[in-house]
Amino acid sequence: MAAGMGSRYGGIKQIDGFGPNGETIMDYSLYDALRSGFGRIVFVVRQEILETVKEMFLPKLQGKADVHFVIQSLDKFVPAKYGTVDRKKPWGTTHAMLCGKEVIDGPFCVINADDFYGRDAFASLARFFQTAGSTEHAMVGYTLKNVLSDHGSVSRGVAEERDSEGYLVVLNELAKIVKHDGKIFSQEDGKERELHPSLPVSMNCWGFQAGIFPLAEEMFRDFVERNIDRPSAEFYIALLVNEMIRQKTGRVRIVDGGNTWFGVTYKEDKEEVSGKIQKLVKEGVYPSRLW
Repeated sequence: MAAGMGSRYGGIKQIDGFGPNGETIMDYSLYDALRSGFGRIVFVVRQEILETVKEMFLPKLQGKADVHFVIQSLDKFVPAKYGTVDRKKPWGTTHAMLCGKEVIDGPFCVINADDFYGRDAFASLARFFQTAGSTEHAMVGYTLKNVLSDHGSVSRGVAEERDSEGYLVVLNELAKIVKHDGKIFSQEDGKERELHPSLPVSMNCWGFQAGIFPLAEEMFRDFVERNIDRPSAEFYIALLVNEMIRQKTGRVRIVDGGNTWFGVTYKEDKEEVSGKIQKLVKEGVYPSRLW
């Protein structure tokens, strides 16, 4: 998913360079996904950056994957009766995923373009799909204390409730999580609540079966009905997952693999992220030139 606006970063972080040769974070995710066995790449982008993304990635992926580009436009899947949609911000992560429906016909992984997930995450999802049933989905779990920013608040989907088999009960999408005096707090609706640092969280690294799309489309239409006049409202994957669990039409297993994560929310994060990638290259985890 590469259609975000990057408002807090102050630029198009999806295509910004972080590696030793100007590699994007997305380059490393694609490299890891391909060597874990994934064979089709679907870029979900805004129209404004489509040609740039094509120029950057098509030469690298030629002969290595089946590549598709889809546009996350504001009117896609919105009922025609609303006409031109009056908003600038994309509709959110579930809508981004839904935009790939036309070219996805089997199990698939969903990631953010501006998050570094590490090879273990993709390998874990690939293993999960080998035995998962048609209504079984997966969330790569990351540890809350390891996925925060020193430069401001972050939004995270927190798995505060799981059953005895490790399946998700509910995912709480918390829009403002901060570190303060060595503790972690959620600040929602003017209320502050402390969070346990070892809670598993979603960094939007998911494994879904294609059967998720009908529910996603139905829920998005309902979401539009309720939020057409709210230009900041976003349809998060957490909302989709929680409703699926509530309806008992599917289950989500929290899988391992969330060992390495870093990302860019603020411009100040760039130097730190670049340093971490350089360190992985020096350790031999990645070649100095990926492609």
